[in-house]
Amino acid sequence: MMPNGRWQLPTVTAPRTSYLSVRHGPAPEGKGGTMGNAMPAAVRHLLGCGALGCAAVLAACGSPGSTATASGSAAATSAAASSPTGIAGSAPAAITATAAAPASATAAAPPQSAASTFLAPGQDIRAAPLHEPACAAGCALSGDATAFLYRMTWRTWSAAAAVGAGTYRLDDCNPNCAAGTVYPVAAVVTLSQPVRACLPSGTRWFWSRASFAFPHGLPKALQGSNGPQNPWVFSSLSAAARQSCA
Repeated sequence: MMPNGRWQLPTVTAPRTSYLSVRHGPAPEGKGGTMGNAMPAAVRHLLGCGALGCAAVLAACGSPGSTATASGSAAATSAAASSPTGIAGSAPAAITATAAAPASATAAAPPQSAASTFLAPGQDIRAAPLHEPACAAGCALSGDATAFLYRMTWRTWSAAAAVGAGTYRLDDCNPNCAAGTVYPVAAVVTLSQPVRACLPSGTRWFWSRASFAFPHGLPKALQGSNGPQNPWVFSSLSAAARQSCA
């Protein structure tokens, strides 16, 4: 204790360490040689710990788990980018929905065929349709009973045309159709240009045009301005067919 009543700590002089002792080994006796021998060991210990810590960090950065996580993340990003919606796995549903569409579109309109193509008696699409008719009792081509087909033999009956030979009976309507003379004429008839009709019984196709060839010619009463329409377009039938599907 000092005379002023305060405590004074004893002064301790730390042994000096020679720079050379740290770098090159112990100093001479009496110059801090003991401390000089201890310092290099401590320094080596610290350096060793630092090297071990760096090695641990490097091992963690290059570990298989880290690489797998990065690879998985990159794969997920790539899958999402390739999807049309940007969400991986959402594309197949869209493709399935698109592939299902053509089936319903095909079923909407049945195609025409020879079996679904008919001759409409008197150009009436709502009358009993005729398919390759023999016309034993006559098949009316007009609605006013002035033109009939009789005893027909059909050479072809396809979806595009029907060709048959028989008798074409024509009224010369002189002086009028009710009092006119009916002439039987040998003829080859070609029916063509089928039109679609939408009926309660289903979709049907009807011939809308008839053309004629007369192997033995026409009688004089049916020549010139009195001759039959050739070709004959069934305009009233076509109009009724269009209206039925409107």
